[in-house]
Amino acid sequence: MSAPLRRLVLDVLKPMKGPSIVDVARELASIKGVSGVNITVKEIDVETITLSITVEGDDIDFESFSERLEELGCAIHSIDQVVAGEKIVEEPDIEE
Repeated sequence: MSAPLRRLVLDVLKPMKGPSIVDVARELASIKGVSGVNITVKEIDVETITLSITVEGDDIDFESFSERLEELGCAIHSIDQVVAGEKIVEEPDIEE
């Protein structure tokens, strides 16, 4: 059995038309294994909104998650962080 996904940070494009980010957050939070969703608007264009989506849970089903995003008209632009395993490991705060 593979290690459970605990956190994903995604850069996502959402069309201006369609569901609001509130609706997107509620839909994503209802996916099995997801315990919380944070959506931050990064950029607004004429036709699209660039979102940073952070999701945490006990065992996130990435396939269901990406399919739900597609159903909502969104596209994953990049996967910026993945945390897997028994616990969430935070990046150390290194000062230069």
